[in-house]
Amino acid sequence: MKDNTHAVKIFIDTHLERYLDEVCELCAQPSVSAQNWGMTECGQLVEDLIRRHGGGAETYDTPRNPVVVGRFAGHSDRTLLLYNHYDVQPVEPLELWTNPPFEPTRRDGKIFGRGTKDDKGEWIARLAAIDALRAAYGGTLPCSVICVVEGDEEMSSPHIREFVRQHQALLGCEGAIWEGGDIGRDGYPIVPLGVRGILEVELSVRTLSHDAHSGNAHILPNAAWRLLWAVSALKGPDETVRIPGFYERVQTPSEQDLAYFTSLWEANPALAAQLKNLYDVRSFAGGRTGEDLLRSVFSPTCNIQGIGSGYQGSGSKTIVPSVATAKIDFRLVPGQDPEDIAEKLRSYLDRLGFRDVDMTVMGWMGPARTDPADPLVRIVTDTAAAIYGGSPALVPLIGGSSPGYAFADTLGIPVVTAGIGYWDNRPHAPNEHFRIEDFIQGTRHLAAILDAFSRS
Repeated sequence: MKDNTHAVKIFIDTHLERYLDEVCELCAQPSVSAQNWGMTECGQLVEDLIRRHGGGAETYDTPRNPVVVGRFAGHSDRTLLLYNHYDVQPVEPLELWTNPPFEPTRRDGKIFGRGTKDDKGEWIARLAAIDALRAAYGGTLPCSVICVVEGDEEMSSPHIREFVRQHQALLGCEGAIWEGGDIGRDGYPIVPLGVRGILEVELSVRTLSHDAHSGNAHILPNAAWRLLWAVSALKGPDETVRIPGFYERVQTPSEQDLAYFTSLWEANPALAAQLKNLYDVRSFAGGRTGEDLLRSVFSPTCNIQGIGSGYQGSGSKTIVPSVATAKIDFRLVPGQDPEDIAEKLRSYLDRLGFRDVDMTVMGWMGPARTDPADPLVRIVTDTAAAIYGGSPALVPLIGGSSPGYAFADTLGIPVVTAGIGYWDNRPHAPNEHFRIEDFIQGTRHLAAILDAFSRS
């Protein structure tokens, strides 16, 4: 059996600047799906990059932003799907960026810019891995690769499930490697085996045709108060969500899940102090301490993303606000159904007398988990140990969400994460970045995964 590890490493070291330049090229193209900024142009650039690297590419329209599918042929009859997305989060607040977010900048062994980690840099690393492995095999990959790069992930991928259902033959494969992998503080990869689902809603209420003088506050209904009363009914100070039936389908962690968490906690007993320092907090939500900081990822949440009403400028403006809005997300654990939770939320508000509070579902994704005994998990962990020199940490469930459920459920495949991140990439925040050393190692890791997968 040919060992391509050294050949892959030499290729990446030799051609690294080309790939870092492509990262900067792609990240310089705005693609903020929430603001419909630069999406068409970025999708076209993604298709062009696939063709530059020798793959076949096709763009598929959806009701929102296109999905780009690339194909790279391989020797074996095995096919691995690589999922990424080309849309990014909004860049505000701009004043907190050291460099303009769409002017990628290299400094201190890192590349800064919106999308560098989440998720454009990671996708370029995968193209680099394909090139390196193809070169090691004399021009052909050992297995076939399908790249799915969508443009709505940061908007909860509202159309990806239907896209997968409509294109099952196109996407036929034996497994998927997801975006978003990270390196822990110990220098070894963290391999998530599951993600929470998400339901995003906007609640809004209008009580007046226009803002009014606050001298009339004794007779005019205030939209801000009306919305605050509705929102405050959703969760108590103990962090318990009050929507009837919210917890009825929640799956509790298994003994194996708890054992994983215990192992993670024992490997990093300073985690609580590190998190407090990172976020500058004195205590955690719900008063959580110790190992429960990890285990509580199996607890679903109700989070206020933002809330606004009335005057918020400098000084005062004595008005009765006419309109108020709140954006809320629920992170859902295995067993919960986002559509079911949306129905329960609407019914609860109506029952409390808040029929005047409008509710718009902004997006949702289901939870998903992969069996830790699946062969693809072993491939990812074994190759990680070889590349990084230490055993990766298996995490039963992480707090974020992804559209992996659409692929796992529809195609019946395992979904495992591997990437180029580390514990402080600051995705979704100002000064998002990746470390170039992680880009190199992540590229080598994916090449090793593809190689091992072709023989599995």
